Amino acid sequence: MSQTVFCRKYQKELKALPFPPLPGQKGQEIQQSVSQQAWEEWQALQTRLINEKHLNMLDPDARAYLMEQMERFLDNRETDRAEGYVPPQA
Repeated sequence: MSQTVFCRKYQKELKALPFPPLPGQKGQEIQQSVSQQAWEEWQALQTRLINEKHLNMLDPDARAYLMEQMERFLDNRETDRAEGYVPPQA
């Protein structure tokens, strides 16, 4: 049986991440409070933001911006949207 975590985004028990997604204390916090589903959704949004906003990941300001957006996403607060992104039709 896989491990579960009480996901801070979805406010229920969901499948846990198998390992910390980031180094250090922040990665440990995320592994203990964010589900695999929420993390995968964040990664998809992160990719869209990087691509659509042409973020340079060598720029400390761009990395700080993404960390802020990540916290907002995981806390169910409004995040920036990738302009021009059209979600696929169901």
